[in-house]
Amino acid sequence: MAHRIEIRLKSSIKDAIGVKVAGKIRNDLGLEVAAVRVIDVYTLDKRLTAPVLKKIAQNVFTDPIIQEYTINAPAAAAYDWDWLVEVGFRPGVTDNVGRTAREAIALATGLPFKNQENVYTSRQYLVSGKLDAAQIEQIARDLLANELIQRWTILPAKKFNKKRGLPAFVPKVVIESEPEVKTVNLAVGDERLTRISRSRTLALTLEEMKVIQGYYQDAEVRKLRRKYGLGAQPTDVELEALAQTWSEHCKHKIFNAKIIYKDGQKQETIQSLFDTYIKGTTERVRKAKGNKDICLSVFKDNAGVVKFNDRFSLVMKVETHNSPSALDPYGGALTGIVGVNRDPFGTGAGAKLIFNTDVFCFASPFFKKPLGPRLLHPKRVLEGVREGVEHGGNKSGIPTINGSVVFDDRYAGKPLVFCGTAGILPTKVCDRPGEFKKAEVGDLIVMSGGRIGKDGIHGATFSSEGLSEHSPATAVQIGDPITQKRMTDFLLKARDRCLYRAITDDGAGGLSSSVGEMARDTNGCEIELAKAPLKYAGLHPWEILLSEAQERMTLAVPPDRLDEFLALSAKMSVESTVLGRFTDSGIFHVTYDGKTVAALEMSFLHDGLPPMKLDAVWRSLRYPEPRPPLPREMGQVILRMLMRLNVCSKEYWVRQYDHEVQGGSVVKPLIGLQNDGPSDAAVIRPDLASLEGVVAAHGICPKFSDIDTYAMAACAVDEAVRNAVAVGADIDQLAGLDNFCWPDPVESDNTPDGKYKLAQLVRACKGVFDVATAYGIPLISGKDSMKNDYQIGKHKISVPPTLLFTVVGRINDVRKSVTMDAKNPGDLVYLLGYTRDEMGASEYFHELGLIGNKAPRLEPEYTIEMYRRLRDAMRANIVRSCHDLSDGGLAIALAETAFAGGYGISAYLSRVPYEGMERDDYVLFSESPGRLLVTVRPEHKTAFEERMIDSMYAEIGLVTKDPVLEIVGINGRVLCRIPVAELKRAWKSTLNF
Repeated sequence: MAHRIEIRLKSSIKDAIGVKVAGKIRNDLGLEVAAVRVIDVYTLDKRLTAPVLKKIAQNVFTDPIIQEYTINAPAAAAYDWDWLVEVGFRPGVTDNVGRTAREAIALATGLPFKNQENVYTSRQYLVSGKLDAAQIEQIARDLLANELIQRWTILPAKKFNKKRGLPAFVPKVVIESEPEVKTVNLAVGDERLTRISRSRTLALTLEEMKVIQGYYQDAEVRKLRRKYGLGAQPTDVELEALAQTWSEHCKHKIFNAKIIYKDGQKQETIQSLFDTYIKGTTERVRKAKGNKDICLSVFKDNAGVVKFNDRFSLVMKVETHNSPSALDPYGGALTGIVGVNRDPFGTGAGAKLIFNTDVFCFASPFFKKPLGPRLLHPKRVLEGVREGVEHGGNKSGIPTINGSVVFDDRYAGKPLVFCGTAGILPTKVCDRPGEFKKAEVGDLIVMSGGRIGKDGIHGATFSSEGLSEHSPATAVQIGDPITQKRMTDFLLKARDRCLYRAITDDGAGGLSSSVGEMARDTNGCEIELAKAPLKYAGLHPWEILLSEAQERMTLAVPPDRLDEFLALSAKMSVESTVLGRFTDSGIFHVTYDGKTVAALEMSFLHDGLPPMKLDAVWRSLRYPEPRPPLPREMGQVILRMLMRLNVCSKEYWVRQYDHEVQGGSVVKPLIGLQNDGPSDAAVIRPDLASLEGVVAAHGICPKFSDIDTYAMAACAVDEAVRNAVAVGADIDQLAGLDNFCWPDPVESDNTPDGKYKLAQLVRACKGVFDVATAYGIPLISGKDSMKNDYQIGKHKISVPPTLLFTVVGRINDVRKSVTMDAKNPGDLVYLLGYTRDEMGASEYFHELGLIGNKAPRLEPEYTIEMYRRLRDAMRANIVRSCHDLSDGGLAIALAETAFAGGYGISAYLSRVPYEGMERDDYVLFSESPGRLLVTVRPEHKTAFEERMIDSMYAEIGLVTKDPVLEIVGINGRVLCRIPVAELKRAWKSTLNF
């Protein structure tokens, strides 16, 4: 029998959640409601006596000061309302609160739960207002629930039974069919092969399907298969394993393709974008640095590893979780952050996680155009992603120290959700380098952490395709940060006790990927899927192998350490299961109940994929070159620019992330007099026994892709470096991570401009290579996501080509860190770098509805020397503040520096080093890269200028006690005098939800 315990606030207590929901109904849906009250419902699927239920309600669920409870009776009966909406999860969807409640009940009562007993949560919304049935349905569908993962019940007050309420509903997964293994007949024609790939969400091309077809026709392969009791055709287990291993997500087929690139009359052959420009950058930089090389492990593990200090190495990875976040923003983003947490944790011997970074790309939250099928409104996506990453990071005890948000309505089809995590790894673990790991023959395959379910199946192949009406709901997962935190705590102890040899996460492709990759160390493995712990019975073997259900790691445990490993696991309440062992058989061997269901040669599984051959054709797009009239009221233009989505304050997001946990935060996301100024980068002390710090920063500017992706990539790299330099990072000890998110660049009926989009990718890679090598920044890790399109019928939305470039590095002494806020009246204001008439795709032109042709250009060989000289000035303590110039240019940098510090600034445009049409608006709003705004004490003027010798700089103004931004134009006329309070109000107003 199932029981319902309902928890409501006492009538004297303000229902904050209800007030928030009511506000969203009014503001987001335009529907008038009088009030909303919220009731939390716990459904206990377990036989329990009345006294035990009372004890649970009182001791587990209720705060007696502010709450009251009902047991198997409706709490809603105490209120007057017009409509009741109850929202709960669909069967099989991860219910984190329910899982925690189950554990709490067991602790409070001493009554353990059996396998099929559980706790399920739901929430009731009691809505008061003159609404009809269609409107309340709209509220449920468009605001309160996500139909993909949740179900809801609507009841008008007149039909509500005040004695019985709603019946208990148990969303238990019931699978009627028995687990089975099917043979897939590939002895068919091309059309049927294509249909098999599409219907099973394999994301394999016809050429790839034919390679697999040919493999199973080989006489030697058939002979091998007979040895394992298999027939001539593949099992569904084998076909699914091949598909995920060969997926774009895992194999990066486009980045490893042979590309013929044409630019006018010029043509070149690129054997691999990855080898040529990404790996090639690192190889060239490492060779140039010689014994100053900081790289320890690159391109061969879950994350990159670089030197930090004598005790620790620094580990970093940035991932994307775009497609799942489009379907379920909360679950997709939550899974994205806890998933990327496992990457550095599964690198080398296993790193302690020290911070998260997050960058999001959305359509405008004020989007008013019609949305296609399966698309959620951008504001709902924004809110869900924010909450998902917040819950994943905050509940994991990992500070979120850096991030940003980019808006462009082309992200309405697929949001981009970049999540990054860093960790520290002891330089030595069990007498081996911390970055070293290797499974050995005979080691046991052990899975630790969560259980396996249908959630996350086809995640790797799903993310290798565009979003369409066929996108599977099973690809959506909801992470459980509490379970993962418990698992990571356990495994760090196991690491220090030398209880395993190798570790990796069960991410894309699940066990198929984790075991398959680790088995390359020994050239073989044996897995028994029937031993895998499941969330519920009835999963088919291929589902068990492929599921990406969260919070799981795979380990290679020496047989003589197994007992101690399992004992520690049990002591720390983490489930660990032996699934098989690593062999040198050359075979990826999978069984179910002792019967072979897959026997794939390791060489074919990992190296059988044929390289793609693609054509790329670049053509420069030309727009009318605008010459807008000069603004009459420059002050009003500056205020409007501060309110633009890509310029305005993101304090609304930042305040909801914990950047203080672990106690190492030095330069925080918000800084200044009132801790609300926009920091350029983050500084954190991961080792509290040392004053050495880690600096994290990033650059992202997809708007320039509309003109030239080379400029876009070059500017992104420079922006990341510039932000890091602005807080005091040593430019000679930075490492980079590249994350490319592209619309489909392979020509097809759905992508007739594929050759051009591929050429855009080539140019972006060239931009990264040129700037990173000039700056001496090795690329240590990265990720590409190549199918960021939404298409249903003829309705297609493609993201702008987007590169996120992240840098991590060190600052020798965190006390030397510099922030961007003006510090004192009388300080001199300097502008470093050259400003040019290159307004193409700038925020100013976008404000005017223009694009232009002049994308910003960078001279990295010159800029790097300026950055080094600035670093030296910071080390000498003669730089008071430093702020990078990016979106909105000089005008925005002046405004932010002023209002963050609470002082005014007088600036003179005639002193700005400038090249181009002499227009005040161009000088103010140009987004030329390589520029920084610096303030210096008057007594340090000579010392500063001596250190900046041979660099482009100019003293352009003064910090003033009067809190007013005064800008004097090129011809000496005062363009504006704006109180800094008014500047800040405008900056904060746009996203003040």
